[in-house]
Amino acid sequence: MSSSGKAVRRAAAGGAVSILLAATALAQSGEAGRFGFGRIATPQEIAGWDIDVRPDGHGVKKGRGNARKGQEVYDAQCASCHGTFGESNNYMVIAGGVTKEDLKTGRARSLTEGEVRTVGNKLNHATTLWDYINRAMPWTNPQSLSVDEVYAVTAYVLHLNEIVPEDFELSDENILKVQMPNRLGMTTDHGMRSVKGKPDVQGSLCMKDCLKGEVRIASALPEFARNAHGNLAEQKRPLGPFRGIDTTRYEQGKAGAVKVAAAAPAAASAGPNPADVIKARACNACHAVAAKVVGPSFQEIGAKYASRGDAPAYLVEKMKAGGVGAWGQVPMPAQPALTDAEAQALAKWILGGAK
Repeated sequence: MSSSGKAVRRAAAGGAVSILLAATALAQSGEAGRFGFGRIATPQEIAGWDIDVRPDGHGVKKGRGNARKGQEVYDAQCASCHGTFGESNNYMVIAGGVTKEDLKTGRARSLTEGEVRTVGNKLNHATTLWDYINRAMPWTNPQSLSVDEVYAVTAYVLHLNEIVPEDFELSDENILKVQMPNRLGMTTDHGMRSVKGKPDVQGSLCMKDCLKGEVRIASALPEFARNAHGNLAEQKRPLGPFRGIDTTRYEQGKAGAVKVAAAAPAAASAGPNPADVIKARACNACHAVAAKVVGPSFQEIGAKYASRGDAPAYLVEKMKAGGVGAWGQVPMPAQPALTDAEAQALAKWILGGAK
């Protein structure tokens, strides 16, 4: 096998970055011209792919951020999904399950003696947390945070887990020195979702009592969120076994768009059922009927605006446009998929006492 062929073989095991480097090697060796495709990847293109950070600190970017500044960014960008104190609003629990003894031993007891699994007690390295926030958060606009903001938010999440003090400044110079509660607890002796029972992968073929019938693999992503990051069909290569579906078919207002929620049949004059709308649009991730969650309860909203003459129209506008400041500094995201009929039904229900 030629040296260029070996480069391609190594690339298959090394991932996308290695493929780019191998393509560069092929182009430089002259084989790109022979095959008629490919060119030398530019340093900028390689840098755009090579953004991961390893546990040993390789790939970490220069910068710094204080936990107090991180709280400001977290409250504005993260709390709506992960809770004001990291307790979660239907998404990953950020904080909890960490004890002072864990910080000493490097093994989180709550993972083996209970079912508490949080960012704080299961991660072995602070670089893993920094890497994930940098690459994937916030969910609605990934990679929009500056390097210093990533450091600040990482420091604040570490503080929520009582790993670092509230005035701690995290940087590329000290991130490897952070002592995680479960730094010595990495193991493959149990399942990914539960510390009880056997590992998820056994490495052997099923020989008896195997699953019979058709196996169907389906996405659990709700339909209203499928086009949140653009058309998936345009983000996948048209060749090979993995194809992206045309997610523009879920765009509201587009001819032939898939209906988001299959509401129970109702009289035409009654309009959308508020309970169905709340479930379909995930309003209950931030609001409850009578109790504050991330935002105020529906009954609180109704009581506050019931005396306004333009209350129905005002609430419809606020629901669709979103905003911040009316109920604190946690922003409410815009709801462009919410139809006028749905918004009007919700407003009427809220102003009627949310019962």
